[in-house]
Amino acid sequence: MIQDLCIIMLTAGITSLVFKLLKQPVVLGYIVAGMLVGPHVMGESWISNEENPETWGEIGVLFLLFSLGLEFSFKKLLKVGSTAIIGAGVIVVGMMVTGMATAFFLGWNDMNAIFLGGMLCMSSTTIVFKAIEEAGLRSHRFAGVCFGILIVEDLFAVVLMVLLTSIAVKNEFEGKELLWQVGKLLMYIAIWFILGILLIPTFLKKFKKHLNDETLTIFSIGLCLGMVLLAVQAGFSSALGAFVMGSVLAETVDAERIEHLVQPIKNIFGSIFFVSVGMMIDPALLLQYWLPISIITLVVIFGQILFGSLGTLLSGQPLRVALQTGFSLVQIGEFAFIIATLGQNLKVTDTSLYPIVVAVSVITTFLTPYIMKLAYPTLSFLEKHMSQDTKKILDSYVEKRQAGSSIKDKKLSWLSPIQRLFKFVLLKIAMAPGINKLLRVFNENLYARERLAESQRGLEREVEDSLISLEMNIAEVEVPGNSAFAGKALKDLNIRNITGANIVRIIRGGININIPGGSHRIYPGDRIILAGSDTDVAAFQKMLETSIAHNEEVDDNKTNIVLDNFTITADSPLCGKSIIKSGIREKGNCIVMGLVRPAEDFYTNPDPTLVIQADDIIIVAGEKQKMHDFFDQTATSNPKMWS
Repeated sequence: MIQDLCIIMLTAGITSLVFKLLKQPVVLGYIVAGMLVGPHVMGESWISNEENPETWGEIGVLFLLFSLGLEFSFKKLLKVGSTAIIGAGVIVVGMMVTGMATAFFLGWNDMNAIFLGGMLCMSSTTIVFKAIEEAGLRSHRFAGVCFGILIVEDLFAVVLMVLLTSIAVKNEFEGKELLWQVGKLLMYIAIWFILGILLIPTFLKKFKKHLNDETLTIFSIGLCLGMVLLAVQAGFSSALGAFVMGSVLAETVDAERIEHLVQPIKNIFGSIFFVSVGMMIDPALLLQYWLPISIITLVVIFGQILFGSLGTLLSGQPLRVALQTGFSLVQIGEFAFIIATLGQNLKVTDTSLYPIVVAVSVITTFLTPYIMKLAYPTLSFLEKHMSQDTKKILDSYVEKRQAGSSIKDKKLSWLSPIQRLFKFVLLKIAMAPGINKLLRVFNENLYARERLAESQRGLEREVEDSLISLEMNIAEVEVPGNSAFAGKALKDLNIRNITGANIVRIIRGGININIPGGSHRIYPGDRIILAGSDTDVAAFQKMLETSIAHNEEVDDNKTNIVLDNFTITADSPLCGKSIIKSGIREKGNCIVMGLVRPAEDFYTNPDPTLVIQADDIIIVAGEKQKMHDFFDQTATSNPKMWS
């Protein structure tokens, strides 16, 4: 077992490093690692027991979905509103139908068609996040739309896994069974969500001072695995249990901390999962099935562009945002592997379907950054060839949809659907003692994280929404410690003239500096709130990245603080001057730590009025380069007394 784990982790580490250098997703590196250690590439498997990586891979799926749940939050689903729901709905239905039609065109049976449709209807959350971040587009308006759609797709994927399992076991599709499974699923999620929100945040709050990183990590994983067992006992998949517990913990104020703590564990077991995926790929099968791979790849790319853009446009977003969204969702990813594994384990899909889907995922993932860049040329082409009447119809539709959504949001903002549902359920129950207290605890726990976020918010939500409606974005950027921005005044950085972005607030700890002036300085850890267009914000982020890269290139010899000694010669201009009047601190940018005078005692932290004499040895601390530049000009020697 140890040998197998060693081979897997070393191979995965090396291939992921290579893919990092090639600026490709490391997920592809893990899959290649699996192909190398598997039985199909080198003639024989490097793994002595292939059941080991499969078992570890199953654990990896649990942690992947647990982490996905931590990023999910049911309130996010409510906040993304109709845009994400309509957009995801059009994509899911469109790609499901297209995927099944493609399977029938290729001559596959019903079960392969259903599973293929399920695999093609969801984009890769990980790849889309990574592609948008690497392109510096995280603050753009379409990025929020993409993330909302991905949230809805991820939720649907969990539901789909339950439905596919039911269909696969009975090998037929039943409407009543579908309704029963959906109802059972919703009841399961509702019960555990309500109980989880009532109990877990209260527990975490009560024992907060005792929950260090180690204890919180173990406790969180224990909760995850406990919910996995409950899900299996209820007849659902283990992955659903992990996702549900992650989504419950996502509503707590410790969600970000838990996500950070679990991240290394997810990375380890997640990499093993993708390695196990790669072990199942036979390159000979890929060559044999090159035609279906090519067809399905084209279906994914053009289908996602079409349905993603159409769904986003129907939800009331401008054509520019719709196209950027559609061109960003052109891949299939993690859930496609999980669904493919499900079909293999249930023995209801052909063995060839798995490597075909993995090959399509690899190809579309590789092409994603390049396809994203085609959104603007496509927009320019459409605007150039689109009639004025069509433009007016689109603009009118977008205005009406956005106006309708705004009115609806204002009407519902005072009471969330979850809160109304919970009140309805509780009020229908016999008026049991303590019901109001339960309701109060539930509301307090449910909105604790939101209240904390609002207290740390860069701008008021109403101000941010009004700027967005004017095609102005609000972005929040944290200044890293290795940025050359640190310590500089805003007037010296000249950010507005260079980038066009405006700094409207600096958040430093618990202090808000609103509309900072040119004399205000930026320090490491400051959160800068920017206002500007997509282009302005992207230019600022590029400027910040450049400042980090520039600072990393600075020679350590010029900036490191060192301790050194210098002997004062008789002809030195320092001779006969007091330490305070010598200019050592001001001009040499260093501090006198000690002074050795022949035939006398050693002076530690000498008095500033002490007069420097010939042959004195001064011990100073400061920046190495500036220190040597100063003393080289004062005719001193550097004997290295302690070398």
